[in-house]
Amino acid sequence: MKINETKVVEIVNSEKFKELVRKRLRFSITLTVIMLVVYFGFILVIAFNKELLAIKIGEYLTLGIPIGMGIILFAWILTGIYTRWANKTYDKSVRELRNQVLQK
Repeated sequence: MKINETKVVEIVNSEKFKELVRKRLRFSITLTVIMLVVYFGFILVIAFNKELLAIKIGEYLTLGIPIGMGIILFAWILTGIYTRWANKTYDKSVRELRNQVLQK
């Protein structure tokens, strides 16, 4: 299944393709904003309320360590959410559009 240049132009100019690009952009920007809010929120707490993160929750552990680890875990979770969405929704739509154009 080789796609020639005219088919590529047809795909790129189609409304379905443009809608797919908008959906992906909207979804990825939403996840990016969520991650930035969480990350910069943590940085702001470090900058303006160090005492909160310095609270001891064990003999050698402060509150900042599990929160920092939680932020890393949260980033992995967001990556998983994006991957799952892309595999289930986005990639399926891209394949359908590609097959539709190739069948013409």
